[in-house]
Amino acid sequence: MNTNDNVITAYKDAPARTVDANGVTFAYRELGPKGGIPVVFFVHLAATLDNWDPRIIDPIAAEHHVIAFDNRGVGASTGRVPDSVEAMADDAYTFITALGFDKIDIFSFSLGGMVAQALVVKHPGLVRKLVLTGTGPSGGKDIDEVAGTTYYDILRATLTRSDPKEFLFFNRNATGKPAARAFVKRLEERTTDRDAPIAVRAFQTQLKAIKKWGRSAPADLSTITQPTLIANGDNDRMVPSVLSEDLHRRIKGSELIIYPDSGHGGIFQYHDKFAPVAVDFLAH
Repeated sequence: MNTNDNVITAYKDAPARTVDANGVTFAYRELGPKGGIPVVFFVHLAATLDNWDPRIIDPIAAEHHVIAFDNRGVGASTGRVPDSVEAMADDAYTFITALGFDKIDIFSFSLGGMVAQALVVKHPGLVRKLVLTGTGPSGGKDIDEVAGTTYYDILRATLTRSDPKEFLFFNRNATGKPAARAFVKRLEERTTDRDAPIAVRAFQTQLKAIKKWGRSAPADLSTITQPTLIANGDNDRMVPSVLSEDLHRRIKGSELIIYPDSGHGGIFQYHDKFAPVAVDFLAH
């Protein structure tokens, strides 16, 4: 373990970096002590580097080398967003190997979890441990409805001048609303060197990829033998909570946590409970 005192463990202070691979310039941020197996964060639909909750990433970065990245065509990464989850996984593989890693842990959320599954099925030797949150398997029930739900909630948010994530990630009740506001506020903790927002076209292409994933044949997840932690809220409107149970059934030996009275962003609402569990799970 690196004992260097200058280790950055706050995501808001993580320097923005780039790496060129396969004609794409990938934007990423890294923090935490170098050495050991890095934890690579796979982000959600429409998200950029600025969308990770520091209350999740910082506790993990206290112990591990953490890397968050924009996949091709997203945020500050160049190129065009592919219209399939599998192609996104190929890009992620290109990025990871360009950094020189041959073994990683993955922390994923939502669309990122779909990309992570596609990656681990194709390159099982690359991944040591897998965290899948707010996500579902290919061919999963109602995943192809994500686009409709997303557009509906973006409209609701626009009408109330709120962030769409307040509607998409949290219940609109007495516990969900304050949790949503607190989450959105935490995403603003980084004040300098913020990422470029996702382009509308890139976002629409991601939705197309999710729809395709939802309508494709179920992948054989019995090949996933890595220790896997699965988590979600009990009322996920975007990627239905039953899909987390489906993943748990299909990935042998996986661990499942469902948080009460919470939605797609259950891990963010319960960050104080979930972060220690994730840290413990990723411990060597």
